[in-house]
Amino acid sequence: MVAPVDLGRRRQLRRAMVASTVGTSLEWYDFFLYGTVAALVFPDLFFPNSSSYVGVLEAFATFAIGFAARPIGAAIFGHYGDRIGRRNTLIVTLLLMGAASVAIGLLPTAATIGAWAGLLLVCFRIVQGIGVGGEWGGSVLLAMEWSRSKRRGFVGSLPQLGVPIGLLLSTGVVALTMNLTGDAFDTWGWRIPFLISFLLVLIGLVIRLKVDESPEFLAIVAAGKVERAPVSEVLRRHPREIALTALMRLAEQTPFYLFTAFVLAYGTEELGMSRRLLLAGTLVAATFALFTVPFFGWLSDIVGRKRLYVTGAALTFLMAVPYFWLLDMRVPAIAFAAVAFSLIPHDMMYGPQAALIAGTFDPELRYSGSSLGYQLASVLAGGPAPLIAAWLLHTFESGYAIAGYIMVSAAITIVATLMLRERPTAPEVVAFETARKVPVGSAA
Repeated sequence: MVAPVDLGRRRQLRRAMVASTVGTSLEWYDFFLYGTVAALVFPDLFFPNSSSYVGVLEAFATFAIGFAARPIGAAIFGHYGDRIGRRNTLIVTLLLMGAASVAIGLLPTAATIGAWAGLLLVCFRIVQGIGVGGEWGGSVLLAMEWSRSKRRGFVGSLPQLGVPIGLLLSTGVVALTMNLTGDAFDTWGWRIPFLISFLLVLIGLVIRLKVDESPEFLAIVAAGKVERAPVSEVLRRHPREIALTALMRLAEQTPFYLFTAFVLAYGTEELGMSRRLLLAGTLVAATFALFTVPFFGWLSDIVGRKRLYVTGAALTFLMAVPYFWLLDMRVPAIAFAAVAFSLIPHDMMYGPQAALIAGTFDPELRYSGSSLGYQLASVLAGGPAPLIAAWLLHTFESGYAIAGYIMVSAAITIVATLMLRERPTAPEVVAFETARKVPVGSAA
């Protein structure tokens, strides 16, 4: 018979998994929404005096700025996440992200306030970046630290579902709004998806308030191991791990934002294809990820996280050229299939990624270290990727130049992942898991 205390912990594990997944979904909804709308309407609304090419560059530059702000959010919220706990920190990141998105939805365009429109857009994008920069580390840790060490690949993959769910929500809401508003989407209809964020944040807030603090963090507090300055301490003790975790994400970050954001601009402007077709392909890719991300997280607990991660990076390297070859055929069905299946190698890396990164840092520095390594990749790859791709296309007039960019990123990832060392489970965590007849997180 299972003791009541263990039933309570199983209940908290389920709540933590739901809260982490729902919260990250809402945050990524806001973040991806910007990328989708930036590719479709922001150049004309906020940068109307620029040429078509420059307007796209400016729109994607504001997209990249949000990524540049993410390490700042990682440092700020990593500090508090390792000092005061995962749960309370996550509530703040959720509110911050939602407020920035609603503000973008209410922002006047350049036709009304001139250059101030672009400037304010940049400011709100920075706030978005800071919020999401602190979100990831806490969300994966809140779920993982309620689970057993041997199941953390799977449990850590569940908050990762926030990416495909957020992408699915944002792309789906944009597609629905486009159909309902028609030509008015380019003038006022684009605001609706941003304003919906207010209701979604309220839902996420209610769910997160029902979750208790991570038991592993409480064990660190009880052991007196809370660091006074976790960010500076992790930079001193683990600079190699931070650098390698950033580099190992290049093959995951670079193609993801090319396949979900830049492809909308490339397909419509360069190839003359329907943006509804491309949005539909992105929706299917995100739907696949709902199953493939947790599957690969589960598989990583069996075959090994590094082995699976390197395999995903190698597949990314191999598919780069065929992807653009299929798009350049300009056959709608083939282009749809290319977009729909493009994220599977990404999912092979993204499933085990949370457990792989978190496992390289000491528990008392895990929020700061994981967040910094994860979000630095946003500066190196995620944010600049559409901007670099636009420049490569303009310079070489070929999608194969972009394919080369993806292949270089994948090669770097393979080397960095092989160099990464996972740390053994901390003694206080082992003691925590074996303290009762029914292990904490055994339900996972």
